Amino acid sequence: MGSKRSWYLIFTKPRQENLARENLERQGFITYLPLAEQSRRRNGRYIKSIEPFFPRYLFIQLNTDTDNWAPIRSTLGVAQMVQFGGIPAQVPEELITSLKANDDSEGLQKIARRDMAPGDRVEIVSGPFAGYEAIYKQHKGADRVAVLLEVVGKNTALTLSAHDLQLANNR
Repeated sequence: MGSKRSWYLIFTKPRQENLARENLERQGFITYLPLAEQSRRRNGRYIKSIEPFFPRYLFIQLNTDTDNWAPIRSTLGVAQMVQFGGIPAQVPEELITSLKANDDSEGLQKIARRDMAPGDRVEIVSGPFAGYEAIYKQHKGADRVAVLLEVVGKNTALTLSAHDLQLANNR
């Protein structure tokens, strides 16, 4: 009977995906942690940071016949193996292949974002106008955009952070 390597899923402690990955790799395990660039608000400004694509999850490749799985659960950063009915959850090879194929040259997941075009309906998702819909007018610089917001039956131009908007759902 031949031994087979399969991918499994590890649930990590909060914000310790990299620590878990480093410690598992130090023990000789093969891991995969998909990463993506995110914009986060800090001190009133948006900064770009590299974060796990699946927060608190890490993929590990194990040989079902020969690998000793016991050290995994006591590895720094690891909370537990993801299991269903007491059996470790096996991840389809096609998922890992697809994720790896979506990595760019820097090893980051490519996230398709549709740019807003003049006339698009947008929803304001944060700030004092959160919950309102507006019409996208134009890009106005670094992270600023102009929108038209209907106030008392009249369109009023506003300049907002692009991070405060998302395309409105088609209703």
